[in-house]
Order: sequence, then C-alpha cells, then structure tokens
Amino acid sequence: MPHFSQQPISPLDGRYRATTSEIGEYLSEAGLNRARVIIEVEWLAHLTARGLFGASPIEPAKLAQLRQWAADFGDTEIAELAEIEAVTHHDVKAVEYLVRKQLQQLDLGHIAELTHICCTSEDINNLAYAITVRGAIKTVWRPRLLAVIERLREQVAEYGELAMMSRTHGQPATPTTLGKELAVFVHRLNRQLQQLDSIPYLGKFSGATGTFAAHLSADPDTDWQQLAREFVTGLGLSFNPLTTQIESHDWQAELYTRVVHVNRILHNLATDIWSYISIGYFKQIPVAGATGSSTMPHKVNPIRFENAEANFEVSNALLDSLAATLVTSRWQRDLTDSSTQRNIGVALGHSVLAMHNVHGGLGQITAATEVIAADLDANWEVLAEAIQTVIRAEVTAGRSQISDPYAALKELTRGRTVTGEQLRDFVAGLDIGEHAKARLLALTPAKYTGIAAQLSKQLD
Repeated sequence: MPHFSQQPISPLDGRYRATTSEIGEYLSEAGLNRARVIIEVEWLAHLTARGLFGASPIEPAKLAQLRQWAADFGDTEIAELAEIEAVTHHDVKAVEYLVRKQLQQLDLGHIAELTHICCTSEDINNLAYAITVRGAIKTVWRPRLLAVIERLREQVAEYGELAMMSRTHGQPATPTTLGKELAVFVHRLNRQLQQLDSIPYLGKFSGATGTFAAHLSADPDTDWQQLAREFVTGLGLSFNPLTTQIESHDWQAELYTRVVHVNRILHNLATDIWSYISIGYFKQIPVAGATGSSTMPHKVNPIRFENAEANFEVSNALLDSLAATLVTSRWQRDLTDSSTQRNIGVALGHSVLAMHNVHGGLGQITAATEVIAADLDANWEVLAEAIQTVIRAEVTAGRSQISDPYAALKELTRGRTVTGEQLRDFVAGLDIGEHAKARLLALTPAKYTGIAAQLSKQLD
C-alpha cells in the first residue's frame, strides 16, 4: 500500500481548514508560543521601566524593535524554537532562550538575565492562554455568533407577521408567527452573550507556589504583588491575587460553560429549522452545481443544519470536559491542565464551524407561505382554546349558563379534524353575549396569534 505525505488527523485542519483557520492564529502551538514570547518581552519592559535590579529602561527605539519582533513571530521563529526545544525538552525554557538570543541581536545582552526572572513556567503560560483565548473569542468566535444573530434578526423582521401553526408535543397548537419563534432564539442568544461578555480573563504572576518567594529573595524592598497586579492588568487581564503555582482556571470553566450554552441554543435552532424544512414550512434554495443525494436527483438535503448539530455536539463534549477538569489541580501543581488546554482551539474550532453552517443554512431557506397557510386552514380545531376561554369569561360575567365549557369543546374537537364551517356553526349556537360571539365568529387560525407580531419587535 502506498504511503501518504503527512496528513492532518483533525477535520478542522483538513476538510474544514478554510472555515476554521482563524482560530489557529490564537489557539495553536504557534499562537501559544507567540503569546509566550510577548509575555516574556513585556515582563522585561515592565521590570526595566521601573529600574528593578539596577536596570535602566530599555531605549524606546530598541523596545519598539523588540515588541515588533514579538508581534511578528512567525515561521522563522517557529523553526528556531523547535530547534531549541529539541535540546531543552521544555517549551517555556525554549521560549526564554529564544528571547535571550533576540536580545543579543539587538545589543540588549546586558539585560538578558532578566528574561524570565522570578517566573515559573505557569506565570507565562496562564497569561499566554488568557490573551490567546480572549483573542480567539473576541476576534473569531464572537463575530461568528453575531453574524448568526444578525441573520436571524433579518428573518424576524421579514416573518414577524407571518402566522403559522405552533406544535406543542408535535401536535397542532395555538398559532404564532414565524418571526416570533425566531425572535425567541435571538433573545436567548443575546442573553447568553451578555453573560459571556461579563466573564473576566484572569491572570497570575506570583511564582512557583503563588507566594512571591523568589521575588522577595531577589529584592525584599519591592511591593511585588502590586507590581504583578500592574503587569497583569496592563495586559488587559484581571489580576488573580490568590493562587497556587497555577491560575486556578475557574474563569476558563465559566467561559467554556457559557460557550456550551450558546452552542446548545444554536443546536436547538438547527433541529427546529431542520424540522420546519421536513414539514415544508421552509423551502431550501438550491445551490448551483450541488448534489443533494448520490442516487436521488430531486433532493435538496438540509446538510448545513445537520453538520452544525454534529459539530456543536463535538464542541460541547470537549468544552464540558475542559470546564470539568481544569478546575482541579493536585496540591500546588500537576501537569494535566497543560495537555488539556491544548484542546481549547479544537473545541472552539468545532463551534466556529457549526456557526458557519447555521449562518449559511439560514441564508439558503425561505418561508413556504402557501404551505404554512394551508396548515393553518386545515386545523380549525386549535380555536377550541379561544372558544372555551371566552365561554368561561362569559359565564363569570353572567352572560352564559353553559356548564363545563372545556368539556364541551373537548367533545367537539379532541382527536378530530374540525372545519371552519363546523366551528362557526358551533359558535353560532352558543349561549353567550353577542359581542363575544361576534369576536369568535370573526376568528380564524391565522388571526389567532395574540401579540406574536408585536413580541417579535421587542428584541431591543
């Protein structure tokens, strides 16, 4: 059997690479190492700017060059780092040596010993993960979610007054409007997004066991906790003052749990749209050149929504695992989180892929108004709720002597198809006030939507 060239194992790096590659800018090994380099450089700048250990501030032009080198971290640095790590067998130590080498090239060798000073690897890693996860969420994941919400908003506006049959327990029920049902999803997603946006990205920088012991041994006169706080917050993160060797990862668990909730709402949306397509409420717009089935030429399959379901489920399986395991660390440190966190990009990548398909799927459907209208006209029995409710009100007001209105309507409609004419004949013979009777006689399934149209406009 012939051998392949090196092939990706994950579909995110293979079949779906074009859709998910943006995540790799942040949550890949290269993205993590670029963030580590940035943290090491910024720690040097932070220390020298304050004259720690007798160092002078780095000359502005040199500092700008150093920062630009860190920001431009790319293939050349990736290759250099791999060579160094092949010797060190330690990823963060390799980053330290890479930074030292660059300092020499910029004639900054006199401060090389300040590289990684007072740091444990996890001081660098926790901040690197915080800024890469933040970048991936804010730059890639969140915009994809907003795009889905915006497309839903457009359809809410378009279908806000389009009456349709509801289905509770899969059976015809009180009508609503298509726009109102889609608005429910927009409202749910917006609420989760607000909560997700409020989650802080935490960071620590307190040494091997969170005690600043090495810091004080090197310089007992410095307020190291305040210095660390300034450093962490200067990176746009929130400072965690009380930790072991690692930042406790609670913020990550909170964030991933919220992403999971968003995924589950969108999974619900995907299954609902799939079901509406199945009963003909939505028509799918054929894509030129696309094949629905390898053997049935007529088919246009809802593959976007099926793909989304699967990828939301994979994303949630990983994110649930991350949220459950990252919050536990044996005593002051164990290494399980190091391996676990390398899957963050995979977890978010599957969510991004799923949202891409939901967004695309929503753009390839249109409401089948004639099917929706016919379904309403075939289910006049759903007005039984309105009729028995009006009778009860009339009895209470003393304008009717009907006993057990619910039973009367149950006898007429339960398990039966009732025509509009039959229902009007029933209403015409009711012992109720004339105004109430006129209201009921004017009612149709398409008009029995309450304030659904108004609700669809209340998103903001």
